[in-house]
Amino acid sequence: MFGAEVEVTEALWENLRFSFCQFPFILSTAVKKSIIQKDSEQQMISQARQSLVSKVSRRQRVDMNLLFLNIKVRRAQLLSDSLDELTRKRCDLKKKLRVTFVGEAGLDMGGLTKEWFLLLVRQIFHTDYGMFTYMKDSRCHWFSSWKCDNYSEFQLVGTLMGLAVYNSIALDIHFPLYCYRKLLTPPMAPCDQNALVGMATATLDDLQQIMPELAHGFGELLSYEGNVEEDFYLTFQVFQEEMGVVRSYNLKPGGDKIPVTKQNRKEYVQLYIDFLLNKSIYKQFAAFYHGFHSVCASDALMLLRPEEVEMLVCGSPELDMSALQKAAQYEGYSKSDSTVRCFWDVVLAFPLELQKKLLHFATGSDRVPVGGMADLNFKISKIEVPTDWLPISHTCFNQICLPPYRTRKELKHKLTIAISNAEGFGLE
Repeated sequence: MFGAEVEVTEALWENLRFSFCQFPFILSTAVKKSIIQKDSEQQMISQARQSLVSKVSRRQRVDMNLLFLNIKVRRAQLLSDSLDELTRKRCDLKKKLRVTFVGEAGLDMGGLTKEWFLLLVRQIFHTDYGMFTYMKDSRCHWFSSWKCDNYSEFQLVGTLMGLAVYNSIALDIHFPLYCYRKLLTPPMAPCDQNALVGMATATLDDLQQIMPELAHGFGELLSYEGNVEEDFYLTFQVFQEEMGVVRSYNLKPGGDKIPVTKQNRKEYVQLYIDFLLNKSIYKQFAAFYHGFHSVCASDALMLLRPEEVEMLVCGSPELDMSALQKAAQYEGYSKSDSTVRCFWDVVLAFPLELQKKLLHFATGSDRVPVGGMADLNFKISKIEVPTDWLPISHTCFNQICLPPYRTRKELKHKLTIAISNAEGFGLE
């Protein structure tokens, strides 16, 4: 009854809201995604209707652009333009997203939106940018603790994540699961802007997800049988490097003068973890939290567990190309045609990195949606052009167009070039 194939109609959504939604544990992640999407659609329609009625009531000319969240950006100033656009148009965040790259002839049917997300995420999470720290041991990103006067860029990242969920776009973001638990604390943004948000109880297991080496050290401290005070010589104080400057913080009043002993070491570890994962990054995460909830404010969020929010934001990184082959549709070809057979022989033999590039080339994202490969509606179409042409794609339709290549070797060569060099309209 609750498989991925369930279509959440308006009537079903209303019934679910007042019945099954009170017991979210009986719903699959795919059904919860359908509920979120239905709720998003209703909010989009409501927002567009309000804009339309407002224009008509004032007897102003109706422009169909007012039905969309129109983002216009330059590639060279992608981050600053995106921040400016989302700030100016924050009242339109619940409209359908449409992206335009200045100077490029392309109508956004979904592909440009996906590319905008991809390029922004790539730039924001680059180590040189400094907003997030990449933890090599845990292979995830965490919030930098540097202090500044304006945390609007963290709010931008939260807004991007919210827009991705709202518009059903999977992002290649690597946050630990604890981040999504913070994002649901509380699951609905409080009306009071000064209320604390994101202060989820942090444990040693949570620290293990992010800083495993430090978590291991704390584990040894907690199990140490010797004289903790003399052998570790610790106080209730923590030192952090921020923008090249080492700063000290007391974990509690007078902490620099309170030694850590066998009796108080549990308190020390708990306060240290809470400082690292909550207090030291509070302003950064609060901006991020409010950015996300400015788009995704919905009762439907209360249905989700942290791991399900992660799945909605990121999709699944597990690629099953055999499943994609089974679900593929064809136009101009049949699955028994030699070009199609060669295509799948090549793709199934590709290393994972090239398979991800193929998926990105065809769909605009290298992530798999919650419902699996079948939800991509992937299509291979025949294009009657000379065979020295490269394959082309229509990411808005998750479609690859293949010339009728004569040999497997030729197909592999042309396909590899296409998927390794594609970005924007045309090759760069």
